[in-house]
Amino acid sequence: MKVLAIVKKDILIYYSKGPVVIFGILLPIFLFLAFWVGRNLPLNFLMAGLIAMTVFFASTSVSPAIAPWEGQMRTLERLLTYPIDVKTIVLGDVLASTIFGIVLSLVPILIALALNLSMNVILVVGIILSAVCFSSLGLLFSAYPSNIPATVMMISALVRFPLIFVSGIFIPIDQLPPLGQYIALLSPLTYFTDIARFSLGLKPFLPLSIDFTVLTLYTIALLYTSIKLHERALIKRI
Repeated sequence: MKVLAIVKKDILIYYSKGPVVIFGILLPIFLFLAFWVGRNLPLNFLMAGLIAMTVFFASTSVSPAIAPWEGQMRTLERLLTYPIDVKTIVLGDVLASTIFGIVLSLVPILIALALNLSMNVILVVGIILSAVCFSSLGLLFSAYPSNIPATVMMISALVRFPLIFVSGIFIPIDQLPPLGQYIALLSPLTYFTDIARFSLGLKPFLPLSIDFTVLTLYTIALLYTSIKLHERALIKRI
């Protein structure tokens, strides 16, 4: 119940704003269009990339800034007067961000269905797992002990945008040079993109068992690290 209270607070204050929703949808679509125009690529390849970008951007769009905002507005102290710990706060923030990522992923999925593209039900599992993973990554950014949201969002952007371009979204991983393939395998987004490609009828770069295993390990590691770093950063943020 305590986690759900945090989720409700985050959705009402941070995720229900029009600009946040628009940013989470429009940015991936604009990147998709910029890459699609003038290139003869299969539609299912492009839509898999759009789904991956939407989940990634939506799940990491607000979560990095929640802690700095609350520290800046002095609401963090009030939150800590309730019988909850840092773990509960982080889990609530991650769950709210996960819900936001899942809901916005419906937009590219509906577009794909309107284009008569068939999808495997395994995509649903991939979206849920990746939304948790990317939300945990977003909370990891906010562990930097600063109450200036712009500072944390700058750090977030410096990581998120490079990940978009090294994760096989725009260029298939098997067409990258060997060094590029090794770098791509370091990104959690690579594994969800691979799952999305398989779900839309394309050959994955890796076996799905590896994609899900690595994505699960990333989720556990990022969530655990986020909780530990936020426990250390809390005193500096108050």
